Amino acid sequence: MSTATIAPQHVTRVQRPRAPRSTQRPAQGELRLTRRGRVVVVLLGLLVAAAVAVAFSAVSAATDEAMPTQEIVVGSGDTLWDIAGEISAETGESVTSTISLIEDLNGLDNDMLLAGQTLVVPAS
Repeated sequence: MSTATIAPQHVTRVQRPRAPRSTQRPAQGELRLTRRGRVVVVLLGLLVAAAVAVAFSAVSAATDEAMPTQEIVVGSGDTLWDIAGEISAETGESVTSTISLIEDLNGLDNDMLLAGQTLVVPAS
């Protein structure tokens, strides 16, 4: 039997230099948002904008005063476009918005008019 002798050797390990650790915390104002966080922020912004729009529309609707109106009798061959066009020329509103207003004031479902029909229209 043979004997092997092992001589103790000192082995030094080579270490890679480590990146220096920062002992300081990141600035308090720094914030990193994930994609989900950005979506949440955008949705919250849209929700706030919608709430503000609804609040202002409710306030403006509550402060509207009654609009002066007058009654007219539809003549033979008159159309809703013709009637709204005459009123729009005097009030400065668009013809289409005046047609919508006349339909709302009279509960009309379509633009069919009959000769002799009485319509409530905005006063000029």
